[in-house]
Amino acid sequence: MMSITHSLLGLASGMLVGFSLGLVGGGGSILAVPLMVYVVGVPEPHVAIGTSAIAVAANAAINLSNHARGGTVVWSCALMFAAAGIIGAFCGSLLGKMVDGQKLLALFALVMLVIAMLMLKTRARVGASDVKMDMTNLPAIAGLGLATGTLSGFFGIGGGFLIVPALMLATGMSIMNAVSSSLVAVTAFGMTTALSYAWSGLVSWSLAGLFIAGGVAGGLVGTPIGAAVVGAARGAEYRVCRCHYRGGALYVGP
Repeated sequence: MMSITHSLLGLASGMLVGFSLGLVGGGGSILAVPLMVYVVGVPEPHVAIGTSAIAVAANAAINLSNHARGGTVVWSCALMFAAAGIIGAFCGSLLGKMVDGQKLLALFALVMLVIAMLMLKTRARVGASDVKMDMTNLPAIAGLGLATGTLSGFFGIGGGFLIVPALMLATGMSIMNAVSSSLVAVTAFGMTTALSYAWSGLVSWSLAGLFIAGGVAGGLVGTPIGAAVVGAARGAEYRVCRCHYRGGALYVGP
């Protein structure tokens, strides 16, 4: 039985995870696993990983419905990416369960540091808003889907922080479309990993329920904020594009 304190911590942690998923389409499990271990106090890392996987998958599915209503999900690319990644997620989860829990957390921390450094070096780009899957980008979509799915399953994470840049790299889509489309893969990878861990009895269902409940509330806040931020950025880019020089001075005009 969970104490009231642990229940409240689980609920608050779920809200933070849901907010992250709604805002940027990722960061769910990269937050959820440390929160479960170091904040909620789950003693077994594999249980924290298995529980976070099912909670993040459910929260991603809920946030996906919010993005889908906005029409920003590129379904053809997202579904193929997820389908390829499910195979990798299943194989990765089997391997992850064989690794000692503490060693898995240490590897997880290294991955977080690498991703943080890569994000600092990333150059922003607008991307195309009308991309779709075709024979030219199919190999990249399937290949990157398989690779990110494997990492997702091994570390027990949704993998949104990997999926968003992978979708942009494979298709050239805009970041808003990548954020929305990534939730398809986050849902699929998380559920695949969760089922694998649940089969081994490594899921705390009560804690997962609290995370999901908190995540619903967090996602409802994060999704509109994320859309507003991207919309403001697009507006700024448009205004910059309209800037031109007249007589040596910078003007903004038609």
